[in-house]
Amino acid sequence: MKAKYIIVLMVSCFLLSCSSTKSSATPEQIETLDALVAGKSFEIKSDWAYPQASSGLLALQNSGLLAPGDANAGRFSLIGNPNHFRLSNDNIDSYLPYFGERQMVTDRSGNGSIEFKNTIKDYKVTKKDNNSYIIKFSAKSHNENFNVIVTLFPSLKSEIMLQGAKRFPIRYSGKVVAISE
Repeated sequence: MKAKYIIVLMVSCFLLSCSSTKSSATPEQIETLDALVAGKSFEIKSDWAYPQASSGLLALQNSGLLAPGDANAGRFSLIGNPNHFRLSNDNIDSYLPYFGERQMVTDRSGNGSIEFKNTIKDYKVTKKDNNSYIIKFSAKSHNENFNVIVTLFPSLKSEIMLQGAKRFPIRYSGKVVAISE
């Protein structure tokens, strides 16, 4: 008899633990994010850069040249470093430092950062069940085209994923705010 109760209790706990989690965002946070995305006007300041770890970055880390603490082959702190990612209607303006391996260097005039100052193409927005947004588009930096994926969460945290043909992918995390005019 006790074994039946224990089995029922275990099955109940298992079923309850498998339930989906609800978004813990407040209606105000959701409304703020909805307005930012609908207005197609926001700015992201990134705190961290996450390059794709490669043998070159691992060798750099193992050489001891990276600062101890908040820099390693898979994560670089951007706190205190200038960076921005502004989307205003169909225009993008960004300056994002790049850490990682380049496959081909065709433009030696820049400093290696990813800078967008032009219009975007193929803009697509998808709202997820957890009230987050995924924004996809294409943009050009210097002479390299990038696929850009921006994920915005109701907590106003953000992730930017950049994939170019001449570099390894890189991801940035930070906070999104309305553009102050």
